[in-house]
Amino acid sequence: MKAVMIMFDSLNRHFLNPYGCKESITPNFTRLAEHSVRFDNCYVGSLPCMPARRELHTGRYNFLHRNWGPLEPFDNSMPEILKQNNIHSHLVSDHGHYWEDGGATYHTRYNTWEFFRGQEGDPWKGIVGDYRDSDPNLINFTGTPREKMYKQNNINKKYMENEEEHSLALTFKAGVEFIETNYQKDPWFLQIECFDPHQPFYTYEKYRNFYPGDYKGLRFDWPAEAPVKESPEEITECRRSYMALLTMCDHYLGTILDIFDKLDLWKDTLLILNTDHGYLLGEHGLWGKLYMPPYEEISHAPLFVWDPRFGKMNENRRGLVQTIDLPATILDFFNLSKPAEMQGVSIASLINENKPGREAGLFGMHGGHICYTDGRYVYMKAPVFENNYPLYNYTLMPTHITRLFSQNEVKTMEKVDPFSFTKEMPIMRFNVLSKSYNFNEYGDLLFDLEQDPTQQNRIKNNSALLNKIKSRMIDLMIDNDCPPEVFKRWGLKD
Repeated sequence: MKAVMIMFDSLNRHFLNPYGCKESITPNFTRLAEHSVRFDNCYVGSLPCMPARRELHTGRYNFLHRNWGPLEPFDNSMPEILKQNNIHSHLVSDHGHYWEDGGATYHTRYNTWEFFRGQEGDPWKGIVGDYRDSDPNLINFTGTPREKMYKQNNINKKYMENEEEHSLALTFKAGVEFIETNYQKDPWFLQIECFDPHQPFYTYEKYRNFYPGDYKGLRFDWPAEAPVKESPEEITECRRSYMALLTMCDHYLGTILDIFDKLDLWKDTLLILNTDHGYLLGEHGLWGKLYMPPYEEISHAPLFVWDPRFGKMNENRRGLVQTIDLPATILDFFNLSKPAEMQGVSIASLINENKPGREAGLFGMHGGHICYTDGRYVYMKAPVFENNYPLYNYTLMPTHITRLFSQNEVKTMEKVDPFSFTKEMPIMRFNVLSKSYNFNEYGDLLFDLEQDPTQQNRIKNNSALLNKIKSRMIDLMIDNDCPPEVFKRWGLKD
């Protein structure tokens, strides 16, 4: 038995043809939908990038206990479980966060891995001195928190001037190579993980030409994490850049579908296409994914699954599923039991018999809104305390994205009792000292997606519904061994 998981970063389902979009050009996503089951109620769990990837390994939520960080010594890892059971797990990716302090224990869980450099602000190619020389056609980001990243990206792009040199192209080429080398062998799991269509939305004229426009301003393909202040013309140009990059992603998706057709892998190979989260491109007057409530464009994710055991194709499922369900699904495909700590459930019966999915789920970002959905209602609960009181990171791996915890953070360390999922290992608790986004300004939000799918009008003055949802949300938090101070910070329980 064989399995392939294709993972894109920041894939907004609202821009995909199989989910009803008429603007973008994504024929291979449509082609996949016609040969798989499309899930209409798939939600993320923990935001953003590496918290989501921890869920893909462990099958449980990350955001209630800690922020961005490596896999923990007590974590179960789905690719490592495969490896331990003589199922070869292989990762090909251009996602640079695996090389940073906050992601350094993920790729080593696989049997083998292959990486390609140069995305975003990856410190890849070195130019000595002050690299303020920037693309003169780029909107000026001087003085912003990400200035250094923008400059480095301009350096990196000089080494991707030809499409075949782009890390997205190289990642899919490596995926095809693995399949062609190993398709007659058994068993194995291949994860093809792409940074795109994550910002910056850098692509080539052949893809931009699919979306003609008369924009004459400076190039704008990398919005800040901030409310929209740009002109309507700039907003349109940024969305055009996203769609052009999405069409490039679609092209390379087609190379995998081609090899499935050529080698008739459909008969015995599981194929999953998923993402870590979406991205706001001006909706709700916002850019990004981090500092705001995780609206539908961020949290409601695309998911396609072909399972050769059942042969279900060109069908859709309304049952609720989440990122944490994918590890259990892959283990189930290989006839392996999931660990006791893994709270996700296999979606095999939902695929085969259209049985109901999970009753409800949580999602959110550490320190931000704690969110609940049952597939119809979405409730987003803001913290009631400003700054970061009381908020902690529970971890044995004290790192942020690109650095270790600071001296002042480490000085706050306390040893605390194990959680139910830490396998009797005590754990360290650190005060969160860095400044957080002001989530309080958005307040609590409750939406009925059947009546208001774009979340324009929040429900007010329905205390019976709100109390019922709060009670269910608290139960899910307790089931996940949520730290006690979290209930206090979010005003849910003493």
